[in-house]
Formats: sequence, C-alpha cells, structure tokens
Amino acid sequence: MNNLQQLKKMQDELPENGFLMPVFFIGHGSPMNGIADNSFSRGWEESVHDLPLPRAVLVISAHWLTRGSFITAMEHPRTIHDFGGFPEALYQVQYAAPGDPALARETIELVQATRLEPDHEWGLDHGTWSVVRHMYPNANIPVLQLSIDYAKEAAWHYQLAADLFELRKRGVLIIGSGNMVHNLRMVAWDKLNESNYGFDWAHQMNDTFKNFIREGAHDKLIHYQKMGKEALLAIPTPDHYYPLLYILGLQRGQEPVAFFNDQAVGGSLTMTSVKIG
Repeated sequence: MNNLQQLKKMQDELPENGFLMPVFFIGHGSPMNGIADNSFSRGWEESVHDLPLPRAVLVISAHWLTRGSFITAMEHPRTIHDFGGFPEALYQVQYAAPGDPALARETIELVQATRLEPDHEWGLDHGTWSVVRHMYPNANIPVLQLSIDYAKEAAWHYQLAADLFELRKRGVLIIGSGNMVHNLRMVAWDKLNESNYGFDWAHQMNDTFKNFIREGAHDKLIHYQKMGKEALLAIPTPDHYYPLLYILGLQRGQEPVAFFNDQAVGGSLTMTSVKIG
C-alpha cells in the first residue's frame, strides 16, 4: 500500500468529527507509582493534558490473565490491591471511577475474533488504577478492563486488537499497561534508586523494541522470540508484553509515535511508554 492509499484508508476510518482518539502503552512498574509524585507519574499525567476528555478508558492490564476473554461490565468496579509487602498507604487507595455496562455491551458486539464475555467480579487492578488515577484524578470517567487470554499466542492478541479500533472513533481511550522489559527475577534491588540503571541487554532490547515500533515492524515484535537470548531475558513471560501488542494492533497507517518515561529501573525493567496518534 502506497502513502496515498494509506492516507485514504485513514481518512475512511476517521469519525465524523475528524478526531481519532490516540492509544497508549504505559510502562507501569511498581505499584508504588500509584501514590508517588515522580517523573513516571508526572509523565502519565502530562500525557493526556492535550486530549479531549474521553468517553471512557479501556485498559488491557498485564495483571488480568484469564482463560477466555472478558470485559468488566459492572456499574462500580472495585479497586483491587493485587500485591503484597507494600506500605499501608498503598492499600488504602480507592479509585472510585464508574464502570460503563453499556460500553461493555458495545465492545462485546464489536469483537468478532473471539467470544468476549461480561465480567462482574474483577474490577480495576493496579496495572490500571495506579496509572489512570494520575491521568484522571477526579475518577469521573468510566474505566473498564479487558482481560488477556493467556492461553493464546502473541499474534492472536495483536489480531484481536483490530476489532477494538471502532472504539477509538467513539471517543474511548485505550491503554495497554505492562512493561516492555520486565524480568523481576533479575532485578538489582540495591540499584532501584539509581536513575536509568539497566543491564546492557535491557537497554539493548528496549532500544530494539522502540526502533521496530518506529518502523512499524509489527511482525518482528509479534515474533519476539526470534530476536535471540536478550529478548528472552527481557520477556521471560509475555504477560507484561502482550498489552503492547494490543496497542500496536490498534495503529493505523503512518500515525505518529512518541515515547516518554523512557528509563530503566533496577537493571531489568523499563518504564518506556508509547503514544500512538
């Protein structure tokens, strides 16, 4: 497809008001970022400053892994404290954003790639609320989560994302929340406070991922296992990586790509976040 064809395709996909809601991949890191005032939380806050208020926020979080596909469909999703060993202040956080059962039903109708079912039990885990509470601190915008069917391969998740594209036209902000490089077993705990401390392989793979995102080389990112041992160190399990594939699957044509919070933490994590559109 040449540039003119791509432009025509993008024009055809724009809503009547001409505005297509961007999509984000957020490196969320430690749950403590949910209550911290640091460069990461400020980056999340600033990322939405120039956007119109979305109709709702839909998050694909690394922390909701299921067999089958589900979307939260309750009026009032609970705040889930899905972690241990942190200060009491973190467990006291309640992010009381409403749900949107009608939007959940809309999304179920849009998704053709699989059977998407409503969920009334989950809520908002820390991959969602720790980020969104900095973006929308008033908790006045509906927030939903889409689960990750962990029995499916990377390409399946990328393809499923295409069914969600219509939501961008309807004013829904879609966020994938995970980490590009995420190897908790190799964290250098004594280096957590050292700015941008990353092992050589972590910086290497983070740069490789960014270059492929810039180039639109999505097939290489889907088949990350072919990148060698460094990629397997960066992604020992794909739970925190799959949310990125959803966001790439929502990209159309030559939409602009911007990176922020582009830092390593503790040697084996990166907080790199991406805005597309």
